[in-house]
Amino acid sequence: MMLRTTIPVLALALVAGAAQAQDAQCSDHEVMARHLAENWGESRKSIALDAADSVVELYASEETGTWTLTVTSPGGPTCMIASGHAFEMTPDELPVLDEGA
Repeated sequence: MMLRTTIPVLALALVAGAAQAQDAQCSDHEVMARHLAENWGESRKSIALDAADSVVELYASEETGTWTLTVTSPGGPTCMIASGHAFEMTPDELPVLDEGA
């Protein structure tokens, strides 16, 4: 259920963040995850693969409402491509419009 709810959010964030990807802050995955946890209280809420087999992760804090979207290319560093505030988990499931997805 969480994956279905999160994928549309990730897709929109990737489109919005793609133009900013060149300015993204990148580092080792472990360093990035530790930074988000220690400085923002964020933990991974979802994980997915994109069409290029890059790992897309959404980190968020339900306490503070902050969120960060990261992308890790195969063999590459982890890069922050978008972040924001007002994150909240929703219990409702989005409708599936493409049964092949």
